[in-house]
Parts: sequence; C-alpha cells; structure tokens
Amino acid sequence: MSLPDPEPTLCRALAADLDAAGYRSDALREAWGVDADGALGRGRAVPIRRALAGDPRALAVTARLFGIGDVVPAAEVSRAFPAVGVDGLEALGLVRREGDDVRPTVLIRPQGFIDEDAVGQWWIASDLDETARGGPLPEDHVLGVGGASLTLAGLQLTSPVTRALDLGTGCGIQSLRARRSAASVVATDVSERALRFTRLNALLNGVDDVETRAGDMFAPVAGERFGRIVSNPPFVITPRADGVPAYEYRDGGRIGDGLIAEFIAGVGAHLEPGGTAQLLGNWETRGGIPGLDRVRAWAEAARLDAWVIERELLDPVEYAELWIRDAGTLPGTAAFDELLGRWLDDFAARDVSRIGFGYILLRRPRSGTATLARYEQVTQPLTEQGLGGHLGRSLAAHDRLVVLDDDALAASVLIVAGDVTEARHHLPGAADPSAIELRQGGGLARVVAADPALAALVGACDGDLAVGPLVEAIAELLEADPAALRADLLPRVRELVFTGFLAFA
Repeated sequence: MSLPDPEPTLCRALAADLDAAGYRSDALREAWGVDADGALGRGRAVPIRRALAGDPRALAVTARLFGIGDVVPAAEVSRAFPAVGVDGLEALGLVRREGDDVRPTVLIRPQGFIDEDAVGQWWIASDLDETARGGPLPEDHVLGVGGASLTLAGLQLTSPVTRALDLGTGCGIQSLRARRSAASVVATDVSERALRFTRLNALLNGVDDVETRAGDMFAPVAGERFGRIVSNPPFVITPRADGVPAYEYRDGGRIGDGLIAEFIAGVGAHLEPGGTAQLLGNWETRGGIPGLDRVRAWAEAARLDAWVIERELLDPVEYAELWIRDAGTLPGTAAFDELLGRWLDDFAARDVSRIGFGYILLRRPRSGTATLARYEQVTQPLTEQGLGGHLGRSLAAHDRLVVLDDDALAASVLIVAGDVTEARHHLPGAADPSAIELRQGGGLARVVAADPALAALVGACDGDLAVGPLVEAIAELLEADPAALRADLLPRVRELVFTGFLAFA
C-alpha cells in the first residue's frame, strides 16, 4: 500500500492519541510481560496476543494494532484513537478498513533513547515486519528500529553543530537523534517511501527542521557542507546476480564493500573543517589483506582522521546465512541453498575470506593534515546507548595530546575516571599479584593489563601532583631508573587518556 505524504494536523492528533494511551516501552512490557517482550524480539507475537486478549484499554488496542500488526475491530480502534479517528489513520495511509475491522499497513512502536542530556522515547513508524506480514519482505521494505539503528544512534556525537546530514535515512531515527544536537538536519534516501516515513516520524515526535531529499549517496547535497554526517547505509554485501533479491534498506547496489569505499572517498568534500562523519559498515578481507587495512587505505587516500572499530568478523558462510535469513528465506529450503551458493560464488570471485562489521568515525582535519589513525578490534559486550559522549571526549583528548610533547605531558595533572576499577589476581599463597587489570565500567568497557608501576601511577592520579613527580616517586619506591620508567610509562599514559581511564584535571 502506498504511503501518502503525512498531513501535519493528523500527525499531531495521532501523537496525542498515542500519548493519551500511555504508549511507552515500559508500559507495554508491564502490560504483556517480560517473557512476551523477549519473544517479540525473536519474531514471535503469540505470547503478546494472548496477554492482551480481551484487554479493552487504549494501550492494549494500540499495541495489537500497531505494535504487532493485528487486525482489530473498527469500534475498538475508534475508541482508542478519538482524536485522529479511523478516517484519519486511513488518510495517513497507516490502516485500511476491511468491513467492520481495521488492518494496519505499518507498525508504530515506542523506542527509548539515552544520551548525556536526557532519557526519552520516540514513536517510530515503519513497514510491517516479517512477523506481522507472515512472509518474506518486499524489496522496497522500510525497516524499523533494529540493532544497527540503535547502535549508530547511541554512537552519535553529542557536541552541537549547525547542520547535520543523515545519508540513507530509512525510517528517520538517525535524523531524530541528530536533531538533538544539530540546528537543522537534511535526510536523504533513494527511497521516496523511506523519506515519507522520515517525515511522518519527525511530525509524530514534534521534531522540526528535518528536510528530506531523494537521491543516491552525496548527489542530493552536491556542493554543500555539514558539521556532522551520520549514515546507517545499505552496506550489506549482496551478489549482483539475477535471482538474488536486492532490498533497498540494506543493499546499496555496489560490488562487495564498494559502497563504504565510495562513502569514505566522497565524504570529506561535504564536511566542514573539523566536521565529523559516523557510519556503520562491512568490509572484506580480500586476497589475504585484512579488512581493517583496506579501510585504512581508503581513509588515508581521503586524508581524513579515522577511528575504526571492528566489532565482528564472519566467514563467508556465516555472513551469507545471516542475511539470507534476514529476508525471510528459511534454512533447509531449496531457495535458501540456491541463494547461499550465489553468495559464496560472489565471495570466491573476489577471494574474500572474512567480512568485518563495525563503526567508522571520520573527521576532516582543520589543518588539512590527519593526526588520528586508529584501527582496532573491540569485541567485548557494550552498551552502545550513550557512547557518543565517550567518543567525543576521546577526540578532544586526542586533540590535546597531539600537541603535548613528553615534557608537557609530564607537567600535566591527571585524574582517574570514576568508572575505573582495579582487579588483582593472585596465585594461591602468593604475596604479589600475578596479574593486574584496570577495568573501565563505561565507554568501550576496556580492560588494560597493568604492571605495578602503571597501577601505582593511575591510583595516584587524584588531581594533586603532575605526572612527572608521580613517576619519580614511583621509581624511587620500586628502585627503578627514573628516566627509563618515564620512557615506559608516558606512552601508556597517553593511551589511558585517549581511552578515558585518565582525564586532564
């Protein structure tokens, strides 16, 4: 069903009804239970349907209609949506009448967000998912809020900018998040349907200054620059072959990881000096060259600061199975096996042995010379919500560190972050620890191996003495050569400042 351009008055009325129903994540979990909530995350709506059966509250009716995509009697919908009414919902393209019933054509779900300034929720409309449709997705499907969407939203930097670009906006959640720190946002997509969902979601959540434009990659913003660019692009590596579905929300139409290479090559021209770009992506290990090294080559050619974090590394079979299942083709079927063969042929043609997934943060240097080149694997569990503040502090720390020589760093006063703890491991009966670990409770949840000297230095960073005098005191205590200890500790101190274990007082 086509989605008309959203009418603002009807959107405000719908928002009023959702608000009056208490349509919030915590209220829904209370209404249908934790177990049913988990089942929905696995694509199973039956427990929710059972839990809400016979519940006349507007919250329950709204959850059945737009939360799981069930057909609901029109009389119940009229009572649950008194402001917008069934006619208004139909005019917005969100439902269609079927006799005395109303069938939803979209999902609308509450989605919480957390940043350093607030905890809140949005209502996010998207196309019916596989569970609600009862079958595979169409190729023009507009995805709702998934794990990748939440990850990028949580990673977005929080410092204020004048203009932001959301490239490949989809349902618009990145635009909503970007608008919290940008005075205005331009949202682009190749899909007009996605742009209409973005406009609908902006209106539903009372967010203004989000302008939508149709087009591929940077074409809709030719000649323009932004302080921040965010993108959850269609990065999935899909064979360009007959019989292989290409989904607009995930497949960018390029060969292999060409879309990510194209983004990195072109983004600098659209960033203001000091402007940043953040995106998620896949990259291939080809011909024995690791994927992270290939990304490094792209960023160096573009003369950009780069911080790339690889979160997962899959073999071609794992990767193909993941995305074939994602579109609703079930393992064990002939269709699944045929698609798997197509994907494996595609990877073999490029000599691909692994596919990485992760986060890319790029910056156009103010001076024109890149100073940040960090490529790492971070595989420990993370809470991505709210990570943007941590990333921003790390960038600021890098900028301060890069102009400090060792003497200036030694003259600096540092403090240990409040989320840092120390763990010491002893063999039975041993007086001295066999291992010392510094653990980060927030940020990227890093664990750093420390020796007694580094542990002593971190423990003494309380904002009182500078690093140099502390090193001298530790050298005397450990009966070590002060110059040698300083040469050993200062590079590690730089790393701890960048990663957020230590901060300038």
